[in-house]
Amino acid sequence: MASVPEFTEKSPPANEELFGHPKGLYICFTTEMWERFSFYGMKYLLLMYLTKYHLFSDGAGLEVLGAYAGLVYSLPVIGGMLADRYLGMRKAVIFGGILLCMGHFLMAVEGHQAIQYAAGTELISDITLNDGTTLVAGTVLTKTIQIRDLAALNIFYLALALIVVGVGFLKPNISTIVGQLYNKDDVRRDSGFTIFYMGINIGAFAATIICVYLGETFGWGYGFGAAGVGMLFGLFTFLKGQKHLKGLAEPGDPQLLKEKVLGPINKEQLIYLIALLSLGLIWLVIQHETVVFAAQQVVLVVAGIGLIGYAAFKGTREEMHQMSVLMVLIASTIVFWALFEQAAGSMTLFADRVIDRNILNIEIAAGQFGSLNAGFIMLLALPFAALWVWLDKFKLNPNIPVKFGLGIIQAGLGFGVLVLGSHFPDEAGKMSLWWLVLAYLLHTTGELCLSPVGLSAVTKLAIHKVVGLSMGVWFLATALSETLAMRLGQLAAIDSSSETMTIAQTTATYIQLFEFLMWTGIICGIFIIIISPILTRGMHGVR
Repeated sequence: MASVPEFTEKSPPANEELFGHPKGLYICFTTEMWERFSFYGMKYLLLMYLTKYHLFSDGAGLEVLGAYAGLVYSLPVIGGMLADRYLGMRKAVIFGGILLCMGHFLMAVEGHQAIQYAAGTELISDITLNDGTTLVAGTVLTKTIQIRDLAALNIFYLALALIVVGVGFLKPNISTIVGQLYNKDDVRRDSGFTIFYMGINIGAFAATIICVYLGETFGWGYGFGAAGVGMLFGLFTFLKGQKHLKGLAEPGDPQLLKEKVLGPINKEQLIYLIALLSLGLIWLVIQHETVVFAAQQVVLVVAGIGLIGYAAFKGTREEMHQMSVLMVLIASTIVFWALFEQAAGSMTLFADRVIDRNILNIEIAAGQFGSLNAGFIMLLALPFAALWVWLDKFKLNPNIPVKFGLGIIQAGLGFGVLVLGSHFPDEAGKMSLWWLVLAYLLHTTGELCLSPVGLSAVTKLAIHKVVGLSMGVWFLATALSETLAMRLGQLAAIDSSSETMTIAQTTATYIQLFEFLMWTGIICGIFIIIISPILTRGMHGVR
């Protein structure tokens, strides 16, 4: 673990503060805001881009999104470990930021739009298929075929690989820097993190409005390019503001990084080199979602069993119980996030095809509905935090397992709202956008019941020596749920070559999925609440 400089044990001088907090907080705030701007701006464009521009089927597009999102939430575990042991947070953030800028700007390379020829078409000129086969003019097609720009797609996969590795280095370490700015007993610590997380949501909110609008209206490259510009602003801010970090993000042992390991290559250079070489592997597996999904399950099961085993052999009886409860809670989050993360998948496709997106004669792009989550968090995060404090005064504050159960139930009810709304279509057969707004509201209130509480629970229930690994397992579970979410979304996949489905048939396809997700959330949430007394006893007083 990196050593902490002596001056972290006292408050910084007044001239090093801004609005009562260290200036470094605002550097981290701005960097993370722009990083999240780039990330969410790209994420909510991704599926629309693949299905509309490159003419991927729903299923194929969801596979790419699932593999990408799953890897994005897996690699920060490695990036955090490398920063702790070797690089320090500052170097990791800068390297990650550079990779992110490269990745986002490569995303702007569109190439040629895919062309589809329907079955029964008589060709008027020769065409060359992606496998090199040439079909001569006059050929009558017996099946629907598509011709894609494979060179542009290979650049696209490289861009995703750069973003995945870049997030792995940047995401865990920018948060760690915020924690380093305050000593453990600093009463401003919680409010500092509140300000920091507000930056995350401002970035996400703005991105899903601006980048999606640009991409859907002027061209995909404009949307992806705007995300890249946002990341460039974030990197520039961090580079200019390094002096305000006061050495807190430096390597614990700078000399260790200078040790030669391969001829003239030292350890620091080797880390960067391996990261760059890993791009080839990420480029490959991001095209094979089954590999990502299988690896996630194996690593998560091994890590979970390992932590329980460690608690059984190295911890006390109470610690073993607490670790077991933590693993149950983490397992339940997979259900919640698998429902919640339909937002960038099936819910975006649903919004594009079924929802009447016009309001006051302005058409809202399907991906822009993703901004609702960040918007609702900004409105409701502080009231929810105050609610728990108020309920605690009357001894009515739900315990951690009950909050988890309530969060999962609300995720299910969000889909219940869409099921209900399907019974009230307009004359064109489309649903009012307000049903989707209400669904996002319920998903957000569910998130506020589960996510902040869950992160806190990890630090309280895990054995101190393995709290970092336990947090890694939490994020690995989130990564698995990302991939699982897209697999669930495939249950409502619609063949992009089919032009005969009516709006009613399309709605029915999605509602069948949403009914399944509704009951999954409600039943799992109720189950967690039912067993909450057992889990509470196993927590041995942790609240």
